Amino acid sequence: MAGKAVISLTTGLEDAEKVTIAFLVAVAAAEQGRPTLMWCTKEAVRLAIEGVAKGVACEGCPSLQELTRRYQTAGGKLLICPICFNAKSLEDQAMVSNATLGGTVPLWEWIGDEPATTFSY
Repeated sequence: MAGKAVISLTTGLEDAEKVTIAFLVAVAAAEQGRPTLMWCTKEAVRLAIEGVAKGVACEGCPSLQELTRRYQTAGGKLLICPICFNAKSLEDQAMVSNATLGGTVPLWEWIGDEPATTFSY
């Protein structure tokens, strides 16, 4: 099995290009069969809400809707910081199906003892 990939994303739609790049990296890993987790903190937690990840960041960029669909289809997971999520008074019932609330302990449990390739945006 290919090694795990962890993408740490702190940015939301205030920097749609950074979000696009993070999802491009995550999609590539997940579509190659790598177990892939995107750890969302700060403003990135809003991307876990159904319908938020919309738009096109730049000329020639794929849409965020397409990237998030591909990521989910490939088995990619979103782990959403509960502290950040709750601080923004978001509703967990509105989360996309591949997102779960979980802090640093679940993050490390998911990584386990295997090496993981990490990216941070």
